[in-house]
Amino acid sequence: MRIAIVINTSWNIYNFRMSLVKALLAEGHEVIAIAPPDAYSPYLVAAGCQYVPIQMENKGTNPLQDMLLIKQFYSVYTKVQPQVILQYTIKPNIYGTLAAKLAGIPTINNVSGLGTVFIVRNLVSKVALGLYRLAFWFPLKVFFQNHDDQALFIHYKLVKPRLTDVLPGSGIDIKKFVPAPVFTRNLDFTFLMIARVLYEKGVVEFVEASRKLKQKYPQVRCQLLGGLDEAGNIGIKKNTFMAWVNEGAIEYLGTTDDVASVILESDCVVLPSYREGTPKTLLEAAALGKPIITTYVPGCKETVVNGENGYLCEVRNATDLATKMEQMYLLADSQLQQMGAASRRLAVTKFDEQLVIDKYLAVINSIPAKA
Repeated sequence: MRIAIVINTSWNIYNFRMSLVKALLAEGHEVIAIAPPDAYSPYLVAAGCQYVPIQMENKGTNPLQDMLLIKQFYSVYTKVQPQVILQYTIKPNIYGTLAAKLAGIPTINNVSGLGTVFIVRNLVSKVALGLYRLAFWFPLKVFFQNHDDQALFIHYKLVKPRLTDVLPGSGIDIKKFVPAPVFTRNLDFTFLMIARVLYEKGVVEFVEASRKLKQKYPQVRCQLLGGLDEAGNIGIKKNTFMAWVNEGAIEYLGTTDDVASVILESDCVVLPSYREGTPKTLLEAAALGKPIITTYVPGCKETVVNGENGYLCEVRNATDLATKMEQMYLLADSQLQQMGAASRRLAVTKFDEQLVIDKYLAVINSIPAKA
């Protein structure tokens, strides 16, 4: 079968969807990756995909302007002629689905996170709700990464319940991401946050909590790994962020293609996000046997059994986050090790990526082959 996978960046396909891509290729399917060109586009070709570029501004929030994407998606889809299209991220999910309907091609959509339009309620978000309601009339299946997002879409009548299903996030390769063979604790206890430098990821709360913690325990290290993003009103300005770094509130690690090695060097992974699909970084942390501190919000709360493999904190509450970080820091080595082991068990039993792959294959295999 000829299968297209469509996302807002080639980087996204390579870093988050390659296990599914490899599984499809192993089943004998032809996979066409459709995404804007970036440094990772050649990697998709090297992995065995056909690559078709498409121009798509993934940060724009003007639905009227974005409607022009329908024509572009339609042009690509009619040219490539896939038998099914797997779509991720907001713009492919909305405009790609409408184009696919016009082209007569079934789609399988994945709502991996609700994005800013659902966190900030304004005219743009109202228009987005309407567009989702229109587009999600047509997919063959709509996968969600947590039950809260599924329930929200059903509540607002954006999608028919029978079309929906829930995945364990993007899943995690539990064979690739494995804990260190011997438990170690850093002499300078290290908290690691992995996220783009955006307000909605809880970066401000992490900085404030780090300040509070370091006042009592100056030897503690609080690190942030992730790219700077000054887009619109959601990205923290570089000057502001670097001022926090220069004062010593946090350490900035920049970006890396080897996130696992950085996680392994930490003692606890922190993500005080306002809302997620299911954060891949927390799944990686769990598989690598690290305790987690995250917010009690959709997408994040699924990764922590409070008190067993980490702690859940209140969203937008730096004081509560600092309290949970202090609790983690004060754990005995044996307790910290037990939490890490519990994270690993959760990754194996709940978030194994094979569960994701099997659900996709089941839907794909239900599509009648064209003569």
